[in-house]
Amino acid sequence: MTQHPDTVRALRDAALHAAASGWHVFPLLPGSKRPALHGESACPGTGACAAGHAKWEQRSTTDSDRIRAAWTARPYNIGVATGPSRLVVVDLDMPKDKDKSSADAPNGATTFAALCERAGHAVPDTYRVRTASGGTHLYFTLPDGVRLTNTAGTVGPLIDTRASGGYVVAAGSLTPAGPYEALCAPVAAPLPAWLLSILKPAPKLTQSRPAVITGHSSRYADVALSSEARAVATAADGTRNATLLRAARALGRLIASGDLTRTVVEQALRDAAAANATQPQHYYDDVIRRGLDWSIAHNPARRRAA
Repeated sequence: MTQHPDTVRALRDAALHAAASGWHVFPLLPGSKRPALHGESACPGTGACAAGHAKWEQRSTTDSDRIRAAWTARPYNIGVATGPSRLVVVDLDMPKDKDKSSADAPNGATTFAALCERAGHAVPDTYRVRTASGGTHLYFTLPDGVRLTNTAGTVGPLIDTRASGGYVVAAGSLTPAGPYEALCAPVAAPLPAWLLSILKPAPKLTQSRPAVITGHSSRYADVALSSEARAVATAADGTRNATLLRAARALGRLIASGDLTRTVVEQALRDAAAANATQPQHYYDDVIRRGLDWSIAHNPARRRAA
């Protein structure tokens, strides 16, 4: 099927426009969200892969000559590799078809707006792209020296993020579901500190734990519980919710290892949040539940020797 030259030209220009912002791009299959580059099993071992198979993240580029060459023959969609671009993209998704029974069904944008309000901040003003499904991508730049990975639901329901190891479909791309459209000039704001505190991995408390821990009343676990609860109780306005989430994620590791019980952790964090509350208790309970569920799921239980 012959493609209209205007379509090819428009996609090439969109790729160049993204690269001009310092964002590393690579081709996606025409009309698709999938990378157009060959897989490892079909790697010819030549060209960019002469020293070994290069994946899409490694082959992403800001080189205008390479971009023009790649987007000359076919109307490739555009992928932005968020890791090399030093970006965090917050994906505010729409509910799936089965969840659209009500026009008032929450979506990622409304959830994120409510989160910002509870954190005491306005929704950040940054580069935004409307996705083919009607959702929104918010682009943010990462602080120097910080590395984040992709998340799914960590910030809230229908809110995912793409960072190192991830990519997003860039504005100008076309899919059967619709186009990806830029909603403002491509200037990405720095990632807000309160949002960074949610996305940063919980500290690995196990690094300093004793070699042998016996029983749920271990001194290490008690100290960790007390420390995290104190951090929540003394958190400053605007950081309390993020501090509570990080505390839950940190202590969830000790639930998974069997050094604390979930009941004890939940009660300690509930009491700490109530001591400095600015929101209804059910909101804090939801934050605690999400943080513990995430941490326990990512830290499978370790059995002690009998």
